[in-house]
Amino acid sequence: MRSAVTGFPRVGKLRELKFASEKYFRGEITEGNLNAVGKALRNENWRLQKDAGIHYISSNDFSFYDGMLDTTILLNAIPGEYRELNLSEQGVYFSMARGYQGVQGDVKAFAMKKWFNTNYHYLVPELYENTKIELSGNKPFDEYEEAKAIGIETKPVVIGAFTFLKLAKYNDGKNADDFMEDIIQCYRDMFERFGQLGTEWIQIDEPALVTDLSKEDITRFVTLYKEILKGKNKLKVLLQTYFGDVRDCYEELAALDFDGIGLDFLEGKKTLELIKAYGFPEDKVLFAGVVNGKNIWKCNYRIALNLIEEIRQHASHIVISTSCSLLHVPYTLESETKLERGIRERFSFAKEKLYELKELSDLAEREDFEKSHEYGDNQRIFEAVRLYEDKKVQADVSELSDEDFRRKADRKKRKQIQKDYFQLPLLPTTTIGSFPQTLEVKKNRSSFRKGEIDKEAYDRQVFSFIEDCIRKQEELGLDVLVHGEFERNDMVEFFGENLAGYVFTEKAWVQSYGTRCVKPPIIFGDVKRIRPITVKYSEYAQSLTDKPVKGMLTGPVTILNWSFPREDVSLQAMAYQIGIAIREEVCDLERAGIKIIQIDEAALKEKLPIRREEWYSEYLDWAIPAFRLCHSKTKPETQIHTHMCYSEFEEIVKDIDNMDADVISFEASRSKLTIIDALQAKHFQTEVGPGVYDIHSPRVPAVEEIVRALQKMLEKIDKNNLWVNPDCGLKTRGISETDASLKNLVEAAKTMRIQL
Repeated sequence: MRSAVTGFPRVGKLRELKFASEKYFRGEITEGNLNAVGKALRNENWRLQKDAGIHYISSNDFSFYDGMLDTTILLNAIPGEYRELNLSEQGVYFSMARGYQGVQGDVKAFAMKKWFNTNYHYLVPELYENTKIELSGNKPFDEYEEAKAIGIETKPVVIGAFTFLKLAKYNDGKNADDFMEDIIQCYRDMFERFGQLGTEWIQIDEPALVTDLSKEDITRFVTLYKEILKGKNKLKVLLQTYFGDVRDCYEELAALDFDGIGLDFLEGKKTLELIKAYGFPEDKVLFAGVVNGKNIWKCNYRIALNLIEEIRQHASHIVISTSCSLLHVPYTLESETKLERGIRERFSFAKEKLYELKELSDLAEREDFEKSHEYGDNQRIFEAVRLYEDKKVQADVSELSDEDFRRKADRKKRKQIQKDYFQLPLLPTTTIGSFPQTLEVKKNRSSFRKGEIDKEAYDRQVFSFIEDCIRKQEELGLDVLVHGEFERNDMVEFFGENLAGYVFTEKAWVQSYGTRCVKPPIIFGDVKRIRPITVKYSEYAQSLTDKPVKGMLTGPVTILNWSFPREDVSLQAMAYQIGIAIREEVCDLERAGIKIIQIDEAALKEKLPIRREEWYSEYLDWAIPAFRLCHSKTKPETQIHTHMCYSEFEEIVKDIDNMDADVISFEASRSKLTIIDALQAKHFQTEVGPGVYDIHSPRVPAVEEIVRALQKMLEKIDKNNLWVNPDCGLKTRGISETDASLKNLVEAAKTMRIQL
């Protein structure tokens, strides 16, 4: 049985791509230097997969920033304002990714959204009346030939026409149908060119097929590929799906002239049911996603082999594959030197999953696989006693009652009490929480982790950073301050380090977007708070000023969604365990005199099921209560904030209102403030701060730009409910641009107060 990998991590074993890209942005290396790093990483990935015995290896899964952005360039869908900058090809590419502000112009970055139900972010293509879709650029062809030059035949990966059109944003009254003819010709030209290169297989990724599809969507998909596939000639085309099942279009998909179809048998709840009910075409190869591409637990060979055997009864030609790209897991366990054996042996990162695929493909061909040492070694791991079980934590969750999810005073009453208590001006200004993580901040943390300084010396330096941050915010004139979060490395990892049941890695980095990588902690056992986490830092910050300072916490759903979760208990149970731990921290902050507490739920929508029919029964019915659990015991005068970013929240606005926070800040600037229409339509009751500028771009917004954003907001939001803030935390930004941006933000708020 042959094996395939849908895609592989691209940032490198030790984040080499991140560091090279950031040097390039700072002008410390040339474009040629950056390209050389990219080539070295691609070559390493291909050789690694070949050496592991993988038969179908992907190319063009590498990107300097984002695969959807690469596809936008490939299809020539570059908006005019970026072309007019007259930058190099690489310069135009990064201006679309990060924005550009310089002598050649001033443009904002593309909007950024979550890639389906993952923590990866893609850049949203923008199509206009003058957009001419046609094949442009050489990236997928060059990378295919690059692999061939080192003796490795690959299957180039390209995001499909249907998914591209489904995720694009349309302007000038245009819609997907206006671009159908051109995109069909573009993909046919692509197939022809790959055919000329002697390519055997091409992988077309169509994850949008696992979403809820209308009849119009299905008709569009069928129309696209009936025409596109006319141009394949001898090229074999694999239509790859992931993150779910294709229940809405399985029969239509199976009837098209694809040579292979990739289906997810793990997240695809109905995938096995579909092939049982309708069969699988004899003339096609089934690329069966049976090894989890999104989680880090070792594959249970007993379960996987039983699944493969079931699949075999309905499909003649099978290739076993990862359920999705391995982009979503760390590179390799080899970098982890401190994990206990009883913990480490349960994990499998991207490199290790290659060998799991190889072993499964070998075992699937043996009738006596149960006698093999590979199978025996694997099963012994799953039969071992699990660490970190806590009966009291389990009991605390089972004993939760309705009172644990409800504040005593309703929102209207709290609003009046808080208005009298805080005496804030109209359009109060604040930030989301973090301030720039300077070299001094990072050095202090590194010195402590290496044992070069003790905790007392570390905290002394953190307190110094906090004092500077408070003074800076007072100088800028912000109304509600933050302590800057200099004590924490990551908004989830920091909390996990203070919670029992968590396991931490050293170098298990995963790309979130562009050069941003995260190191998700791992929930290994039952979770509880070990000690107060943030209290002393918030209490110290509040002692420095008469203005309110927000206590900054991460919410239970975000901690869960940005961790690698257990697979032996429910997501709800984990969320409630974490919620009880955060509630303890909230109560301690309140007792310490912190009257505004922000509980961030940046990742609330991340695990929202792709299928609408499963939204409530499988997620929202416990995710919203998990947040309410955290603040249910607070006093009416304690103001609860939360923050959410980079996802499409419009469809769950009412559910967000039901979180019963007092104030919520949204990412809004990159998405062009589209959230405010939904807030108005749903009669949103919570006070709200849609972000007025994009912190993921180095450009500084002018006062007039922020004033225009606020004027637009005030058309839809009551002035008494509107806050003024950036769209996310400032940890990735430099000091000078942060100061300049916040100065303009405060000035814009003052300007609007005068107008009002």
